[in-house]
Amino acid sequence: MSAVPDPVQAGIAAGWKVIDAAALEADRAFDADVVIIGSGAGGGVSAEILALAGLKVIIVEEGALKSSTDFKMREADAYPALYQESAARKTRDKAINILQGRTVGGSTTVNWTSSFRTPEATLAYWHKNFGLSTYTSAALAPWFAMMEARLSIGEWQAPPNENNDLLRRGAERLGISSGAIRRNVKGCWNLGYCGMGCPTNAKQSMLVTTIPSALGHGATLVTHARAQRLVFKGDAVSHLLCEALAADGLAASGRSVTLRARHFIVAGGAINSPALLLRSRAPDPHGLLGRRTFLHPTVISAAIFAQRVDGFAGAPQTIYSDHFLQNGPLDGPIGYKLEAPPLHPLLLSTTMAGYGQAHADTMRQFPHVHGLLALLRDGFHDEAPGGSVGLTHEGAALLDYPIKDYVWDGVRRALLSMAEIQFAAGAASVQPVHELAARYTSWEAARKGIGALPMKEHITRVVSAHVMGGCTMSDDERRGVVGSNGRYHGVRNLSVHDGSLFPTSIGANPQLSVYAITARLASELAQALSGRPTAPLAPAA
Repeated sequence: MSAVPDPVQAGIAAGWKVIDAAALEADRAFDADVVIIGSGAGGGVSAEILALAGLKVIIVEEGALKSSTDFKMREADAYPALYQESAARKTRDKAINILQGRTVGGSTTVNWTSSFRTPEATLAYWHKNFGLSTYTSAALAPWFAMMEARLSIGEWQAPPNENNDLLRRGAERLGISSGAIRRNVKGCWNLGYCGMGCPTNAKQSMLVTTIPSALGHGATLVTHARAQRLVFKGDAVSHLLCEALAADGLAASGRSVTLRARHFIVAGGAINSPALLLRSRAPDPHGLLGRRTFLHPTVISAAIFAQRVDGFAGAPQTIYSDHFLQNGPLDGPIGYKLEAPPLHPLLLSTTMAGYGQAHADTMRQFPHVHGLLALLRDGFHDEAPGGSVGLTHEGAALLDYPIKDYVWDGVRRALLSMAEIQFAAGAASVQPVHELAARYTSWEAARKGIGALPMKEHITRVVSAHVMGGCTMSDDERRGVVGSNGRYHGVRNLSVHDGSLFPTSIGANPQLSVYAITARLASELAQALSGRPTAPLAPAA
């Protein structure tokens, strides 16, 4: 295999302004037009647009700057280096495991590239319940189109791997609709290790697209800097206080970084952004900050097939089914989206239920294991109000996410749906990821067994990689902490540009929704700050 050029290393050699706070020998202070806290989907898009408008931009990232040179397709290396809490972030009660990025590019550096526009039904609900009249499919279409072109989002041309094709075949045999997932890739090698950072720079994450563009237009990137507190003076943010981290990204180094700007953008994601604002004692007259945080609670069904599945090889997610989202009203029984996750040994072994001999038996058959997941669409019913972000005694972010019977009903139906599809695809056995589930060898046995399983925390394995809400967007201050323009209510120089804006979950993988919506918000902000119209982003060369 020939060496792959590393655009990040090339940019650093060419003179990008990158400051590793871990290497600071003294406290530092910097000034800018705009400080952006977070370098993921919202922060990365905002940085490029604002830098192209001629504004002086500083991007602050708690994680390290890693690039394709560092990505070795090894789970043991990737999870500690690239994920929040080494890919072990959990809810307060430890019942839900949450995967989020913690590196330059945020979760876009480690996600599985699935790209969906915000569903029409979701936007209609936002309009009706949160007054977001300008968030229609027609109004957002130009922004979706711009970001799809910028990030090479399109149909995946290669055949799906067996892990995904089993979803397609099983659904087809049951008369259940499925479709192809669009991906943000260019020149993809079809390796299947997207979750560990793309070693070929094919994934069009913020790491290789908007962040390099922003740095090429004069922006500054500060890494290993944990945003501790926004300091308010009257109705404005005066400055941001950051704690420098040591090279391991864990302990504080004892140095600090102070950032002053005309405007501040919070883009740390839907757990870290509300937590920063709570630590900062941001105005919250209606007690909304950190509330209505959504996860797409996700449950998993594993199956064993006679043939090799090799779920680790090939594009990770290329087939989906919205059949169980479309068969009822939003405020009816909770709906769910079906996808096939990539399967890698560490992630599978720590997610699978059971222990001892039974767990070892499953892992011995690893090449024959097939996985399905169901993303439950939370936020559209009184019994699915999401969770709330709070702070530990040390000031760290902590998500409380109780699950009610309404959601557990959806979990049971999802496990049944996935088992039926897997048996229709020819599975020899199916085992829902539940501590009390057996390995069922027929659909009839699975239907009976799953129907009798107790649905409760800790014995039903629930995970998530999608965190949304917590800084709800609405022009009505009684319903949202941020206006439809992304501006924080009551603070004249503060915006939020990430998935925490969403009033509900999306009902689909959220990265493209973040890209399009923050592109719109950043363009409006750039025009307001620069006094000049902004040009649309051009597709990458």
